[in-house]
Amino acid sequence: MKFFVDTAEIDAIAELNDLGMVDGVTTNPSLIKKSGRDIIEVTKEICDLVDGPVSAEVTATDADTMIAEGRKLLEIADNIAVKVPLTWDGLKACKTLSDGGAMVNVTLCFSANQALLAAKAGATFISPFIGRLDDINLDGMDLIEDIRTIYDNYGFNTQILAASIRSVNHILDSARIGADVITAPPGVIKNMINHPLTDKGLDAFLKDIAAADIKIL
Repeated sequence: MKFFVDTAEIDAIAELNDLGMVDGVTTNPSLIKKSGRDIIEVTKEICDLVDGPVSAEVTATDADTMIAEGRKLLEIADNIAVKVPLTWDGLKACKTLSDGGAMVNVTLCFSANQALLAAKAGATFISPFIGRLDDINLDGMDLIEDIRTIYDNYGFNTQILAASIRSVNHILDSARIGADVITAPPGVIKNMINHPLTDKGLDAFLKDIAAADIKIL
């Protein structure tokens, strides 16, 4: 499974990247706005930092302007994936950009039917939003499972990028089902290391070492 980091915070990306935990990054204008910096400048810095795909989102809603914005974003770096919404105009933009050789991340997916359309339009990534479905009392993991089944049935190359991840359990369940990629905030990824029995075992180990006065250096 690939790990994408859902942030525009350079330091947070760099920390995880140094550990080999970053296969790509997802950003959007809202995330970049929090940094108070120019969208092109921040995106370029992220692209220089990581080797994998960096999703940069268009701001337009009509196909022609999405395509124009997408082409502008593609000038930033070779590893840009243009992020478009799952609308008819978004699919038109996806088709045009992907036919031109660009990576396209189709976002705001909430149904398997939508995911099927995105795959047909040539999407590189489909981003189903798990947490937002959970928010309205639907099981977001059911959507991941449905998309996995459909894509496998017909051999679609579109990668399932599980998004709107709120917890480590979302990551675990996505891995079990077979999502190709997860994108999560840095804090959620770092929380994967936590387990009370690890903490308990380490505490006991340190007490034993101290009692035995063992030193390696």
